[in-house]
Amino acid sequence: MRGKRKLPVTWLLAGLAILAACVSLAVGSVSIPLGTVVKALLHRLPFLSIPADWPDSFETILFDLRFPRTILIALTGASLAGSGAAYQGLFRNPLADPYLIGVASGAGLGAVAAMSLHWPTTTAGYFSVPLAAFIGGSLTVALVYVLARVGKTVPTTNLLLAGITIGSFCTALTSFLMIQSQGELRRAIIWLMGGVSTSSWGPVLAVLPYTLIGLALLFTSGKALNVLQFGEEQAQQMGLNTGLAKTLVIIGATLAAASAVAFSGIIGFIGLIVPHILRMATGPDYRRLIPLSTLAGVSVLLATDVLARVVIPPQEVPLGIITTLAGAPFFLWVLRRSKNQAFW
Repeated sequence: MRGKRKLPVTWLLAGLAILAACVSLAVGSVSIPLGTVVKALLHRLPFLSIPADWPDSFETILFDLRFPRTILIALTGASLAGSGAAYQGLFRNPLADPYLIGVASGAGLGAVAAMSLHWPTTTAGYFSVPLAAFIGGSLTVALVYVLARVGKTVPTTNLLLAGITIGSFCTALTSFLMIQSQGELRRAIIWLMGGVSTSSWGPVLAVLPYTLIGLALLFTSGKALNVLQFGEEQAQQMGLNTGLAKTLVIIGATLAAASAVAFSGIIGFIGLIVPHILRMATGPDYRRLIPLSTLAGVSVLLATDVLARVVIPPQEVPLGIITTLAGAPFFLWVLRRSKNQAFW
């Protein structure tokens, strides 16, 4: 029965992601009909012959301004949801999320440290930001794990306390660097609250390698995460090299989270909400959960971005504000549920 349900769920999530991307391209200060968006996209395909019966300005808006932004947000949603699912499996904890355990704040500190030298405008500058974010996120997750671990387990309370403490410390350092930096302050503040402030292909090309490598590592770690749910000792008895498996998951999840933070800022709770809902709907098999979470994360964050652009026009609400408003009550519900029953 599970095999029969797998394909429809995958196609459903893929369809929602495509629809959300088209709506994202259509919505903005200049509204473009959804049908025109679809025809313009199909017009770019070499094997189709569709007449261009729309203004040239629509081409510029769609492909030079909105398309790179939409792709960047889609990559961000995929990265956050995929890394959230992986962290939850790694720590065997339903509340593990790049935002809550401080990884996003550590990655943000690394990104702002790179930006404070000079806001990236060159190709080399763009590539340095996600690299610095990865270094900051890696150091943070290692420190949180060491502080939270008790014996061979990572209790929920310890994980949250360590994550909140380290995350707050990183956020304070980030704010200090922003105050000391010259210019670009408003842009940096919008970034810190979670929002895409650029509409060029540079950031997309910079984060794409990190995102693809990180998600590839997570996709291939599903079986190992399934085995780790039995505990490290039993996983070793089943023939799993737990040290290598955990290292690969941490590298993959941190790469994905860092690529998300690098140019989209600190966006909370996507890595908590999406995997949790899909786990309840499709089961805890990480071979399916991580890819499905990644696909769902695309449509969820794109829909959130559309909402951010239309809720108080012409202003744009930072994505992090909307995800936090939606995610905080969900977090409290998950926390209460995890106390009342065994999650795993």
